[in-house]
Amino acid sequence: MSERKNNRLVLPGLVVVTLAAACAVYFLRPNDSVASQALDQVKSANTLQSLAELDGKAPTNRQLDVQTWNTAEGAKVLFVEAHELPMFDMRILFAAGSSQDGNTPGVALLTNAMLNEGVPDKDVSQIAAGFEGLGADFGNGAYRDMALVSLRSLSDSDKREAALALFDEVIGKPTFPADSLARIKNQLLAGFEYQKQNPGKLAGIELFKRLYGDHPYAHPSEGTAQSVPGITLAQLREFHAKAYAAGNAVIAVVGDLSRAEAEAMVAKVSASLPKGPALAKIAQPVEPQAGVSHIEFPSKQTHLLLAQLGIDRADPDYAALSLGNQILGGGGFGTRLMSEVREKRGLTYGVYSGFSPMQVRGPFMINLQTRAEMSGGTLRLVEQVLADYLKTGPTQKELDDAKRELAGSFPLSTASNADIVGQLGAMGFYNLPLSYLEDFMKQSQALTVEQVKAAMNKHLSADKMVIVTAGPTIAQKPLPPPTDKPAEQPLGVPEH
Repeated sequence: MSERKNNRLVLPGLVVVTLAAACAVYFLRPNDSVASQALDQVKSANTLQSLAELDGKAPTNRQLDVQTWNTAEGAKVLFVEAHELPMFDMRILFAAGSSQDGNTPGVALLTNAMLNEGVPDKDVSQIAAGFEGLGADFGNGAYRDMALVSLRSLSDSDKREAALALFDEVIGKPTFPADSLARIKNQLLAGFEYQKQNPGKLAGIELFKRLYGDHPYAHPSEGTAQSVPGITLAQLREFHAKAYAAGNAVIAVVGDLSRAEAEAMVAKVSASLPKGPALAKIAQPVEPQAGVSHIEFPSKQTHLLLAQLGIDRADPDYAALSLGNQILGGGGFGTRLMSEVREKRGLTYGVYSGFSPMQVRGPFMINLQTRAEMSGGTLRLVEQVLADYLKTGPTQKELDDAKRELAGSFPLSTASNADIVGQLGAMGFYNLPLSYLEDFMKQSQALTVEQVKAAMNKHLSADKMVIVTAGPTIAQKPLPPPTDKPAEQPLGVPEH
């Protein structure tokens, strides 16, 4: 279940809220729970000297020559040559996330977690030693839409072929050892027990239940304490046979390879997978009923989660919603939410909003923690900020600033081979055009205030929020008035 850090699988544009454990999708924002006093010393108005020297000019984005083809078994391939380093990165994405769990929540994650636990004649330690001895790195992970496996290796033919041979065994011939299944189940069950002491996690689980009802996105990717113990080895083998089929895969490759070398490499990888077609796409969710749910929890702070259905990844308003959300609550200090809730009133360490577009409509969410005795007023304030923003839209200055910030940060999305392979994987998995990166920037920079306002109002409504709070029921205090120097400051460290 490991995956290298700093992978940007979610494409640039929409910054999503920090509910990684609850949402089980890739996120761009760091976990709010590790916020520190350093946040107090950061202001969005501060400008790095290197950015100042741009003098209004957008940084140059790396141009990608994306090549694509299908393997004989039906896997879609996206490839970019990059000869700067003698290495390559491969990522394979399968439509094998928890949305394919069916009536057995957790089977997708367990299948993925068990891939590198055993292959014929090798156990988990020997597999790990094999990759390490070749200077190669294996990664895997399972989320709501997808499961993935990845390989980074030297491109020298001897090292490459040896690493790929082991990689092909891991993804194509896992033995699913019984002792490993028992160990991983115990780890998951211990995690479920820990969740009981984590109000943020409890709130996230409840939010997805309320938001998605009977839809496959409703349950956590890791399954539940009720479902995991009964999952069998036979179920894992069956899931692997259908969900890890070549026809259900997208293969992204970046690195020091020629087109011919890449074709030969992915042909072997594709042939090592089970044979079969792509799985059927899941249905769109039904609109949930708005309302508030509360989870009683003894703590000094209350978690506030607000959500409604957002967009799927193919929605043409993606770019407009990206910039709109950046201004509302996706950009840290200086956003509407951060300004009103933290900077003017000192009610929270951080408040963030974001869309999580997926195969079908993913959530739009706002999340924060605040003092329990001010949670009611803070919730109303957040709702009012959203309502006002939808009514007025962004100012021209806010939009110009958001465009400049996007132009400055966008080159990071292709700064390394690992970044590029993540972009390619997402482009292939969500059937985005090969020109997506260029198209996104052009669309974003051409947006007007009216277009952003229209897109936000098309997809969001202040009266459709599904709200979950987790904290104690105590007497409420009035909120302090807004000021440039609030007397109250956020509590030292968020509880979770």
